[in-house]
Order: sequence, then structure tokens, then C-alpha cells
Amino acid sequence: MPDKPKSRLILLIGAGRMGGALLKGWLSRGFSSVAVVEPKPSAALRKLCRQKRVRLVAALQGLPKTKISACVVALKPQVLRTEAAQLGAIAKSGALMISIAAGTSVSAMRQAWGEKVRVVRAMPNTPGAIGKGISALYAANGVTAKDRALAQSLLSALGETIWVKNESLIDVTTAVSGSGPAYVFLLVEALAAAAEAEGMPPKDAAKLARATISGAGALLDADPRAASELRKDVTSPGGTTEAALRILTAQDGFSELMARAVKAAYERAKELSG
Repeated sequence: MPDKPKSRLILLIGAGRMGGALLKGWLSRGFSSVAVVEPKPSAALRKLCRQKRVRLVAALQGLPKTKISACVVALKPQVLRTEAAQLGAIAKSGALMISIAAGTSVSAMRQAWGEKVRVVRAMPNTPGAIGKGISALYAANGVTAKDRALAQSLLSALGETIWVKNESLIDVTTAVSGSGPAYVFLLVEALAAAAEAEGMPPKDAAKLARATISGAGALLDADPRAASELRKDVTSPGGTTEAALRILTAQDGFSELMARAVKAAYERAKELSG
């Protein structure tokens, strides 16, 4: 009988915000065989690893001599570029390599780790820290069905997952859902500022804006209808919402601005991919 994913050694390289969220998700789901490489662990990370008996080391040299099923690389792109070569031995040992570094192509990783390495690229987002994220995954040539199942089980710790057929769509994901939370937070800032401009006290304006966006997100999550249908529910003919939407849906309005923003993020992601 094949071993279960939860019984295999999973190696996490980097336990910052996203890596730490992955680790918490794995432990909550019963993954008991985990090792973490993090040279600057926070006090919270050290405590978690002690409580859950997770092997925490500052460098690869401190890892146990155990076969690694999957190595999840949760490093910033600029750090991965300088540190990738050090992971070559792990990649060549047969471990499935899963990278969540934006703008780091399969080609670049194979240059560092070898052409036969099995690589999955994933792009999660920050709501994964509370289990409300979404990750897109891309399986490079050579990745097996078993590998895909393992990768999906690991990324599911952050929330939903989707598989994309073309690697270029990981860059699109980066521009949409990877960077997307920042767009939403900016919308909260802008909505609060607009309320202040009309005389609302700053504290009340911030509370109204924040609760409006988080409540709308919760409604999206609870109601399966298209966003356009939910928008129509709020929009009464001749009412206040319709007046505002005339501005937002103008030719140079919100949709055009968002398209330009996503395009800029996508082009930058492609530049980083080299």
C-alpha cells in the first residue's frame, strides 16, 4: 500500500508570512513529518515548532538524513535566485520541488537543479494566512499524477486551488490574485478617504469602508451567483448606486483602470521570469 502524504517528510524552505501560513495549515491538517529551514525564525515560529515537534534548522546542513518527498520553496524571488543552487542536491534526490516564488520560471529552476527535476509552480495569496486564499498551480513536464495530488494537498492548506495548463498563466495569477489583495486594500483606503471628503469622521469612515468590503467579500463567498448579479441587487433604477456606477463604468472608469493595473503587474511578472 502506498504511503500517505501526511506520513512523508515535507521540507519547507523559508517560514515568513506565506511559509508560516503553510506550516500552520499542514499541522492543523495532520501533517506530522515536517522540517523547516529558516535562518531567522520568529519567537512564534520557534514556539509552534516546539509544540508540534517540527524540526527547525537555520541551514540545510542541519536537516535529518531522511528521504524528502516534497520541498516547498517559500522564498522571495530575489533570495531564491541566490540560494537556488544550494537546493540542487534535494531536487536531484527525487523530491518534488514546489516553488511559490513569483517570477521564477521552471526553466530558471531547472538550470539550477537539473533538467530532470520535477517542479510545480504555485502562486498563493495573502488571505491564505487565514485559510481564505486561492492558489494557482502549474505542473511542469515530468510531474506525475501522484505529484499533483501531493502538491494540491499541500497548497490546499491555504484555501482553494486551481490548476493552469500554461506556465504563463501563473504570471497572470500573480497579477490578479497574488497582487489582488493590495488592490482591495487600496479600495478600502480610497472609500474611506472619499467618506472623509464628504464630512465623515476618519474613524467612522475607516470602519464603514472596512466593514463594507469585508461584508461584500463574505457575501460573494456565500452566494454562488455571478458578481454582476449581486451588483444588480444593490442597484436600484435611478438610485444612489446607479449614480455612482455611471462614474465607475465610464469608458475611462474602474474597469479600464483595473485592466491597466493588472496588465502592468503581469508585464512585471514576465520581466522577473526573464
